[in-house]
Amino acid sequence: MKTLTIILLCFALSLQLSAKDYVVNSPSEKITVKVAVGDVITYSVLLNGTEIIAPSTISMEVSDSEVWGKAARARKAKTIDVSNELVPVVSRKYATIKDEYKELTLTFKGYALQFRAYDEGAAYRWVSEKKGEYRVINEQATFVFPKDHDMWFPEEESMFTHQEREYIREKLSNIGTGRFGSTGMLVDCGNGVKTYISESGLMDYAGMFLRGCDENKYALVGKFPGVVLEEKQLTDRDVKPVKYADYLAECNGPREFPWRAILITGNDADLVQSELIYKLAPEQKIENTDWIKPGKVAWDWWNANNIYGVDFEAGVNTQTYKYYIDFASKYGLEYIILDEGWYVLGDIMKLEKDIDIQELVDYGKQKNVGIILWVVWKTLDDKLEEALDQFQKWGVKGIKMDFMQRDDQWMVNFYEKIAAECAKRELLVDYHGAYKPSGLDRAYPNVISYEGVKGLENAKWSTLPDPEHNVTLPFIRMVAGAMDFTPGAMINANKKNFSIVFTEPMSPGTRCHQLGMYVVFESPLQMLADNPSNYYREPECMEFLSVVPSVWDDTKVLEAKVSDYIAVARRSGDSWYVGAMTDWDPRELELKLDFLGDGNYTMKVWKDGINADKHASDFAREEVTVTSSSKVKVKMAPGGGWAAIIQKK
Repeated sequence: MKTLTIILLCFALSLQLSAKDYVVNSPSEKITVKVAVGDVITYSVLLNGTEIIAPSTISMEVSDSEVWGKAARARKAKTIDVSNELVPVVSRKYATIKDEYKELTLTFKGYALQFRAYDEGAAYRWVSEKKGEYRVINEQATFVFPKDHDMWFPEEESMFTHQEREYIREKLSNIGTGRFGSTGMLVDCGNGVKTYISESGLMDYAGMFLRGCDENKYALVGKFPGVVLEEKQLTDRDVKPVKYADYLAECNGPREFPWRAILITGNDADLVQSELIYKLAPEQKIENTDWIKPGKVAWDWWNANNIYGVDFEAGVNTQTYKYYIDFASKYGLEYIILDEGWYVLGDIMKLEKDIDIQELVDYGKQKNVGIILWVVWKTLDDKLEEALDQFQKWGVKGIKMDFMQRDDQWMVNFYEKIAAECAKRELLVDYHGAYKPSGLDRAYPNVISYEGVKGLENAKWSTLPDPEHNVTLPFIRMVAGAMDFTPGAMINANKKNFSIVFTEPMSPGTRCHQLGMYVVFESPLQMLADNPSNYYREPECMEFLSVVPSVWDDTKVLEAKVSDYIAVARRSGDSWYVGAMTDWDPRELELKLDFLGDGNYTMKVWKDGINADKHASDFAREEVTVTSSSKVKVKMAPGGGWAAIIQKK
């Protein structure tokens, strides 16, 4: 009897211990998430048995000094297997996306905590069961690494930011509590392993930045803007918070909070191929999506409307934009954009004297070209319904909303409000002056692109973006979603010859570096940033730019190394497009074409010219026959690139 009592006691003790420790594995068991519940809640993440994220404490403090995750005891633990196939309305990488994971839900008194394990990474989120009104005072989101790794750090100076940053190479231990950056962030864990940290499902909540930690120098810790209590309008576009509350969000009733997403891989290519942020995003909230049409856009602002060879004065006027429409129509571009200058700044309902929007919309309809209008967010918000109703009446196809520079709870909700109101009127939305994509584009597919990136416009006043920056973006910023970098420069310069010219700008790197961007960089609303007059002088380049799609049915990353080089093949219908880019180092790659089907294919190539190292606009053309067994030698100049179209014979 005594022996039986001891056995029963040991059995009861083992149950108690197991009740505090939980494990969920990804479908192939590549990723393991361990959760420990006790005085605090910690989680850790392993890749093939190796600890990548060490035990990291998480909690959420809500009203009345209630702290979720403190002295916690799970009432219930449930694990489910999920296997779905998602079909995006607007596809960036794939026509269909496999969504397979295991999910662990721990239920506590008044709240729950969910963990997902994917073969590509892990995620967790808080779920509230509270009724009535309450506040989130603070969220403790930590990501502890076992060693002092290198990272790519998009350092911010303020939470009033466009989130257009350079990715600085830095040690975790050098960040400290006083420095912080925008998400996503990429950490080099050694042995080829990279860890990307961001968020998804950012709805009705504050966006997450990441700071260092003086107490644990190998940790990154969430930093969030408080609810804005006071703001100061400095200009028509700059509305700066000047007083934040000591809480992050105001809530009412049960809800789900954003996912904290962690992508872990031993292959840099997986970063580019991942759709983890999209998978974690809220499901679609609008019904009719037949009208949503991705495409390419002739853009006016980067080239300062500086067209030439015409018999009228170029500028922000109806004649100039008809020229843009004619150009777009000739080359099959779906849209043109009217950027800053079409309305009197500060009053969105007052057109500048030389602009007739209705005339341009009607002219565009004759040419099968839609009109997109740039707007400052505050000026739009001042007359929101009146302005959007007028846009719909004119027949405008979308808006490019700019200069938000915030991701506090109010602004996050404003993003959703704009998406919903524009969807009612069948208007696309392109967010500039914006935070990174965080899942809104799945809920509202009319949200077709985002800036939140140091893109080509910066070349008008800066030596960045340069080729090294450009081959960093696909592995960090682009992991979050569509990236309106605005490529397409036809004036190109090597590192020595580049100079800053605001009204006739150039790009650092070669012509084919720019062409390669149209395959490598993802934006369903893809800009042609340069002057139509310059494009008319480049018919060989327009052979490529006129046909390259902006959305894709399949994606294969052929070669990839963060900040060094990338080569991507993407399929649209039966045609494959390949783009390659390198940093300032000349590069030779050998690309396997084993993604092709049987038979012979014609491959049209645009490659750096033999003198592209001296004259960056130099390029060459060739056409060859290839098969699925072919290996293609790609030689790129410093800052160079390569592009190809492959079609069945």
